[in-house]
Amino acid sequence: MKIQITRLSPHQNAKVFGILIALTSLLFVLPIAILFSFIPAGFDAQGNPIPKPSAFLTLLFPLFYLVTGYIMTVAGCLIYNFMFKYIGGFDYETRDQ
Repeated sequence: MKIQITRLSPHQNAKVFGILIALTSLLFVLPIAILFSFIPAGFDAQGNPIPKPSAFLTLLFPLFYLVTGYIMTVAGCLIYNFMFKYIGGFDYETRDQ
């Protein structure tokens, strides 16, 4: 049986995708935050200490991914819903077992 998707829910899809991408980014951010905690302070040419990169700032990336992923998914769903009228939607086939 051939089925066509006529509408994508912007809020629901964006909520799921935003949380999914934020959790996935933690796989990369947590090791980087741990590595930043072991970096010694550097010194410039005059011998003045250069502050260490903050591990806390790297933990803001999942929040950034959550917000950006949410906004982009809402935009994508709205574009899909608008364009469906003119070009049709995604097709997929199912069959009973």
